[in-house]
Amino acid sequence: MGRPRKFDETSALTAVMNTFWQRGYEATTTRDLAESTGMGLSSLSNAFGDKRQLYLRALRRYYETNTAVQVELLGRPGPVKDRLRNLMTQAIDLDLADPPSLGCLVINASIEMANTDAEVAQEVRRHFTTVERAVHAAVAHGQRTGEITRDRTATALTHHVLTSYYGLRVLARVQPDRTALMDVVDTMVAKL
Repeated sequence: MGRPRKFDETSALTAVMNTFWQRGYEATTTRDLAESTGMGLSSLSNAFGDKRQLYLRALRRYYETNTAVQVELLGRPGPVKDRLRNLMTQAIDLDLADPPSLGCLVINASIEMANTDAEVAQEVRRHFTTVERAVHAAVAHGQRTGEITRDRTATALTHHVLTSYYGLRVLARVQPDRTALMDVVDTMVAKL
């Protein structure tokens, strides 16, 4: 019988996720991952597999935490425009936090790895699809209640919201001007 594990898997995966988030896939070494978890290299490998498997697990951990928060925020009761504004404002607040945010791990993964690794692309699509469905449900509800225009389909408006949202996440990394970022939010909401 093997020795029992002496680590908390959730805490270890959160540390792995944060390390990849801070450094990116290519710049992260297995030694970085071992140090962040407090595990030895062989223990880390035995528990989770190689660096790529750890990266996939980190993306799944992000889904369980950050993506779930986005979906929960969009599903709350209240005016749809307020929920969409809150989603974007929360992202701006995170991205402009001190110390500066690292952006969105999934956007980072889509830029760094999704075009060269099919499994990473699949995880990225899962995140984006989940958020898209939540936005679509909110927009469609807003159209049914008359809060949101019916001049465009719910799908078209969802694409507009998502383009604004993901664009904000990227823009905040190079232009940390809250006023400019909120202009994007205000314009997007006004178009609904």
